[in-house]
Amino acid sequence: MNKYVISCCSTADLKKSHFESRNIKYICFHYELNGKQYYDDLGESVPFPEFYKAMSNGAETKTSQVSLGEFQTYFENFLQNGLDIIHLSMSSGLSGAFNAALVAKKSLAEKYPERKIYIVDSLSASSGYGLIMDKLADLRDSGMGIEELYNWIENNKLKMHHWFFTTDLTFFIKGGRVSKFSGTIGKILNICPLLNVDKNGKLIPRFKIRGKNNVINKTVEQMKLNAESGIYYNDKCYISHSACYSDAKVLAEIIERDFNNLNGKVQINDIGTTIGSHTGPGTVALFFWGNERVC
Repeated sequence: MNKYVISCCSTADLKKSHFESRNIKYICFHYELNGKQYYDDLGESVPFPEFYKAMSNGAETKTSQVSLGEFQTYFENFLQNGLDIIHLSMSSGLSGAFNAALVAKKSLAEKYPERKIYIVDSLSASSGYGLIMDKLADLRDSGMGIEELYNWIENNKLKMHHWFFTTDLTFFIKGGRVSKFSGTIGKILNICPLLNVDKNGKLIPRFKIRGKNNVINKTVEQMKLNAESGIYYNDKCYISHSACYSDAKVLAEIIERDFNNLNGKVQINDIGTTIGSHTGPGTVALFFWGNERVC
């Protein structure tokens, strides 16, 4: 069996130690904070609390995806060492990185015709993307070959569910996801929008919930409705958050109470600087395996 690497982008929002312990390779997106450029390097250059504090204090942020040249250099390092590659990209519904990776593959396939390069649009983001990568690591470690792994992920990626809510509409208004008028009314009424990622990998508003406790309970309800085997769900569950660990912890505790067959404790991660540049602080996201997304 040929040796191969499983790879993703830093926007999978896992801890560096997690990537390393599971032997998952990653390439970094980029962001700017008040005009200074950084790699989205899992909080190493700018710790997450410092990053979100800066945003709360009015810092300007911008993000940029991995370039074609960066993908070419990154992939070629593996190919030169006789390794095949399966790379999952952040959802094409949120970023153009998938297309850049495809172009890089095309140019390198001509140079390394004996090597296999699979590029997959994960149709996922943040720690949902990360939970997919963790599953791929499990399957690889069980002995699954690269072709079988590629077929598995293409057949199962839409079973990854993402449910996001925010308790602070400031950056949703700033980014145009919520109009200024609706956002002002929403703040007055303490509205917490609940969104999910649809079958095209795009973030879609689904519910307008009044109050933090209510939106947390509604999020748990969506897991009960959509998780594989319902309340008997027995796989892993991840949560990510942007500077609101206490809210993420409350959600995790309810899930651990209501889903008794979970595979381990709920893992809580930080929303990284790329996605966090758009959500701002106050966002909590829940990820689990379930029925296939159809809308």
